[in-house]
Amino acid sequence: MSTVTLKGNPFNTVGVLPSVGESAADFRLVKTDLSETTLADYKGSRLVLNIFPSVDTPTCAMSVRKFNEQVSQLENTKVLCVSADLPFAAARFCGAEGINNVATGSSFRGTFGTDYGVEFVDGPLKGLLSRSVVVLDESGKVIYTEQVSETADEPDYDAAVAAL
Repeated sequence: MSTVTLKGNPFNTVGVLPSVGESAADFRLVKTDLSETTLADYKGSRLVLNIFPSVDTPTCAMSVRKFNEQVSQLENTKVLCVSADLPFAAARFCGAEGINNVATGSSFRGTFGTDYGVEFVDGPLKGLLSRSVVVLDESGKVIYTEQVSETADEPDYDAAVAAL
């Protein structure tokens, strides 16, 4: 279990992020067209998992925008923005914002939050995902992780990109 805060109030997640050097857990997430995506779909590419509570909050939306901007400058790198939002919300947001350099995946049908240790188990965000970044190499090994200690804060984009 990890503890993070939301505006200074502590809340817990179901577990901890995977460790650097571990093979990433497989996942099954729902794309905006309601089809599913798995870790195998990204094999051979470096992958940034941008994990957050909801794209309909300012900080989460900013993380999607910033990773969308940065990934276009990186070779052999993809970004998958993961939240418990329904796929329709992600499609609406990305369409309205002109975001096309990242993919989105909804955890609403699966166990991603538990498998990656990021699902909130208490507090007002219970059932949503803690703001985190997990970076994988081409073989699916974890090369960087960050669980943002204050949920209202943005992740360290520079550190995530530097890990690549």
